[in-house]
Amino acid sequence: MSSFSLMCVLGLIFIMGHTAHAQDSPTDYVNAHNAARSEVGVPNIVWDNTVASFAQSYANQRKDCQLMHSDGNHGGYGENIALSSGDMSGTEAVSLWVDEKANYDYNSNSCVGGECLHYTQVVWRDSHRVGCAKVKCDNGGTFITCNYSPPGNYIGQKPY
Repeated sequence: MSSFSLMCVLGLIFIMGHTAHAQDSPTDYVNAHNAARSEVGVPNIVWDNTVASFAQSYANQRKDCQLMHSDGNHGGYGENIALSSGDMSGTEAVSLWVDEKANYDYNSNSCVGGECLHYTQVVWRDSHRVGCAKVKCDNGGTFITCNYSPPGNYIGQKPY
């Protein structure tokens, strides 16, 4: 094998290995959140390792792939969770939550035609920090959680 061919093969292996972990870094989660937040004029959110630690601790308990929120107050954080029967990236989870924007009516501050509370937590103006985690479930699925500090989705308050 020529040195050029070997470099191409090694380059392909590197790209494939890199792609497998793409869209799950703290930056990926933050960028996906901030894209939605910028659409409605909300300040950027930043990654917080303490919040991420809580998210990881809870995600580790969900390897059974049960779509359940953490304890009643989510450790004092806001919380979004997502579940997939296969592999799902962190940015895909955030995209699922942001897609709920179509169900949010700002004027009435209500969900119309479906779920929208994941979306409103993503864009909650007073949530400034986020931490997320992803685990592969025992059944091959994916469980992803993002937690927010301070929490949002207070009844009667608009997210932005």
